[in-house]
Amino acid sequence: MHPINIVLFEPQIPQNTGNIARTCAATGASLHLIRPLGFAIDSAKLKRAGLDYWDSLDIRYYDGLDDFFAGNPDAQFYCFTAKAPHAYTEIAYPLPVYLFFGKETTGLPEDFLRRHPDRCVRIPIREGQRCLNLSNAAAVGVFEVLRQHGFPGQLCASDRLTSLEQAEP
Repeated sequence: MHPINIVLFEPQIPQNTGNIARTCAATGASLHLIRPLGFAIDSAKLKRAGLDYWDSLDIRYYDGLDDFFAGNPDAQFYCFTAKAPHAYTEIAYPLPVYLFFGKETTGLPEDFLRRHPDRCVRIPIREGQRCLNLSNAAAVGVFEVLRQHGFPGQLCASDRLTSLEQAEP
């Protein structure tokens, strides 16, 4: 089981899903796709966004929310939605965790959000703006969980900048 799991509910835009797949591969997160999808999984646009990472993915498919929860009955989850009262930074995320994101046009189903109000978080944005792009929102969520847990398994900047320390000013 992966410590971080991104769950996409009925994603519609292949480039967003491809970019999220790339984030998953780069961070070790698992990607869960809830059907119906708005594109074929072999879509060239989807694979173009994450092609060189596609073989590194742990990707799972479900036929609806009920199927997801049947396969993951103990999932500790949080729903990212513009309709939430609490900011995503107000949560202490457990591991493993499932971060839910809705489809690009309508988000997560309102009845689902109403059943889980304590699991709903938002990314604060400027007044009058609707929301972030789905792939950006997923990256924000994943990196907040990683930050809270000390970036486990991630190569940090200090691990790569040793050659700059030797450079003359």
